[in-house]
Order: sequence, then structure tokens, then C-alpha cells
Amino acid sequence: MSEEALKKLRESIDAIDLEILSLINQRAGHAREIGHIKNGAIYRPEREAQVLRRLAEKNPGPLSEETVTRLFVEIISACRALEEGLKIAYLGPEGTFSQQAAIKHFGHAANMLASPSIDDIFRIVESGNADYAVVPVENTTGGSIPRTLDLLLKSPLRICSEISLRVHQNLLGRRIEKIEKIYSHAQSLSQCREWLNLNLPGIPRMEVSSNAEAARLASLDEKVGAIAGEIAAEHYGLPILAKNIEDEPNNTTRFLVLGKEEAAPSGRDKTSLVFSAKNKPGAVHELLSPFAAHGISLTKFESRPAGTGLWEYNFFVDLEGHQKDPHVAAALRELEEEAAFLKIFGSYPCAKP
Repeated sequence: MSEEALKKLRESIDAIDLEILSLINQRAGHAREIGHIKNGAIYRPEREAQVLRRLAEKNPGPLSEETVTRLFVEIISACRALEEGLKIAYLGPEGTFSQQAAIKHFGHAANMLASPSIDDIFRIVESGNADYAVVPVENTTGGSIPRTLDLLLKSPLRICSEISLRVHQNLLGRRIEKIEKIYSHAQSLSQCREWLNLNLPGIPRMEVSSNAEAARLASLDEKVGAIAGEIAAEHYGLPILAKNIEDEPNNTTRFLVLGKEEAAPSGRDKTSLVFSAKNKPGAVHELLSPFAAHGISLTKFESRPAGTGLWEYNFFVDLEGHQKDPHVAAALRELEEEAAFLKIFGSYPCAKP
């Protein structure tokens, strides 16, 4: 390519950059005006889900759908921050997968508040010291997070969105040949067992409270390695010595976004709820019948001890559709008549994997 042709391409890029800048600021101005009309309601999960879906569907390339979504999450995040920024509580410390999930959903312009436990996350949002909570609820290899389910039973907070995060584990450290100990959370160590057996046999594995804590320790000692995510590597300035070392390549954690308001229908939604059965023969079958009768698909059905009596259980259910959809509403009315106990945690937009 000649120098003249290269110069013309660069001039064209410069002009496009200025046009993009102008359009982004126009968008920000409209978003701020909408926020004033809505009296500060700057986060509408159903609206944001619709925007991101439409852009992904209309994307002509060459940028990938994932890249386009990530770019627009940050644009939306920056526009929201023109008003009073959202405060998001997540399971800390800094550098955890929970923080990564929160940033994936709310963008870097949100104010992130690291919390020491899931209980603290609920309390911070319930007390009004944060606007939304991001809590893990289940993992494809580790199963459900019992504490999150237990707290949902008691809390007035509503599920207003969900986040699906592909969990990639990485070996962090200064020099792989210097490593004499490997630190990580117990779950991460178990998710990388085969890789460690093959590549670092005989190296002691030490459990710590979080992957971020493991990365912090590795940043202080070249003889220590850590298994953690990319965000922890960035936060503690650690090189990634080996990427994606998890034994299950599709390992994914699902997070819930909790707040005080309900999410409106987005067109592609889930509803989460819990119920218990009356003490009579065939009670559970009767409780499930309304879903079948109204053609509703259940994406999750899990039982947990209710703690109210011997062999009494609560049934946690995720279903396709919003509680305001006519067929879902009809099924829930019938379920309420038959259930000994029913609580709807919320309806919310389905997450993209």
C-alpha cells in the first residue's frame, strides 16, 4: 500500500472518530434528559436488555457480537454516570469473579463496593447504602450457592437481572519455574485439578478465602503462584503464566442482580420463585401441573430443606417468561391456590451466555 493510500485511510478514520464522538455525546444528552423525565430512574434492566439485543441482531460485522455488546455496555455505563452514579455491591475483595461480573453488566463507570460476604451484600442494598447487589447463585460445576438461596427467602430485594459469566482460571505469578506453592479458593483449585496434576505435580496447593487474596499473596512473593481471573492479574500487576487452565472449558457462573424495584417485561425473560407443598399425597405433582397446562418451560427445579420440620422442603424454580405474561400469570394463580407457601423473587431479562 502506498503512503498516499495509507494517509487517506488514516484521514478517513480521524473523520469517523469525530463523528462517533459527536454521536456518543448526542446519545448521552438524550439519556440525561430521559433520566430527568423519569425522576432519576437511570437503570432500567429491561430497556438495556432490549437495546443490547437489538444491536447484537443488527451488527453487520466485522466486530463480533460480544465486542459490540461490551462497547455499548460501557457507553450506557458512561451515560448513566452523568447523573448520580449507581452503587453496586459485589462479593469482594477487588479482583474477584464477582467484580468481573458486576463490571460486565454495569460497566466501569459504576461505583463498585467490595463486600466481605453475601450477607453483607444483601444488608448494604436493603439499607440503601448501595443501589444494586450482584450475588453468585449457581455454577455449572459447583452447583447452587446455598447462602444466596437462603437469603432470598428472607429478603425484600427483588431479582431484576442476571449475569452469565464464563469462568476462565489462569495461573498467575512471576516465574513458573520459581513456584513452590499455589494459592487459590478451594473451588478454583478443584476446577483445575487435572491441569495442576499434569503441569505442576507435587507443588503444594493452599486454600485461601478468594482468588483475589491468592493473587495478592503471589504479588508479594515470586515463589507463590495463584489461580485467579484476568481482573485479579490486572489489579495486582501479575503476569499470566498459563491461560484457561480449568478442566471444564464451559465452566460458567450465574449471578443475580438484586434491587428494590421490579423489572418490566423485556420480551425474553425469566421468573424465579420458591414454593412448598402441602402435606398430602401427590402434592408436588399438583404444584407442577399448572406449568405443564400453560406450556411453561422450567429451566431450574431444585429442592432444599425448609428448616420448618422433618423432611419438609422448599422448591426453587426458574421458568421462562415474565410474571406479567398472561400464561405465566395464570399458572402462578393456580400454583398459589395449591402451594403451602409461595414467594416470587422477581422476573427479569434472560442473560446472554
